[in-house]
Amino acid sequence: MIRQAVKERKTLETAVSVSIGLDGSGKADIATGVGFFDHMLTLLAKHGFLDLQVKAQGDLQVDCHHTVEDCGIVLGEALKAAVGDKSGIHRYGSCFIPMDEALAQVVLDFSGRPYLVFEAEIPKITLGNYDTEMTEEFFRAVAVASGMTLHIRVLYGKNVHHIIEAVFKAFARALAEAVAADPRVQGVMSSKGAL
Repeated sequence: MIRQAVKERKTLETAVSVSIGLDGSGKADIATGVGFFDHMLTLLAKHGFLDLQVKAQGDLQVDCHHTVEDCGIVLGEALKAAVGDKSGIHRYGSCFIPMDEALAQVVLDFSGRPYLVFEAEIPKITLGNYDTEMTEEFFRAVAVASGMTLHIRVLYGKNVHHIIEAVFKAFARALAEAVAADPRVQGVMSSKGAL
């Protein structure tokens, strides 16, 4: 079973392409024009055992909003396509990740019912050309486009870089758990027989 997908999105604001392999080795090829965001997507690939390529050109002369959000949309679409009908996967994933003084928790469900709960007080600052408030927008876009129920909680932390990095790493590990193939799972992980 090949669990990979390629998706693209072109608008007057951005051009984004994503290639993803769920059974990868953590190989990343990321170029969005937003340095901190590239760093986070590279971490996502490494800690999620994904082979991930993300290429984006956006209206960064405005700000990073459209680029980051559209990357989230296309990544979510690629995840949805790579997971397919969800048969044979765990469906759920959860992880706590510490990053020095920060602690983040991510719990997710490939339910087909997109929803985001984002409980994180992240100071609104700019890291390079990345607006930290885009963290929530990115994960909302991923959740909606992939059909994922996603809960993100930052329990504590002071350093903004550490807080956001802990969130991305926790998401990566929860994602790896949720999409893991398990021969014990016959069909989809649902008593209804469908997701």
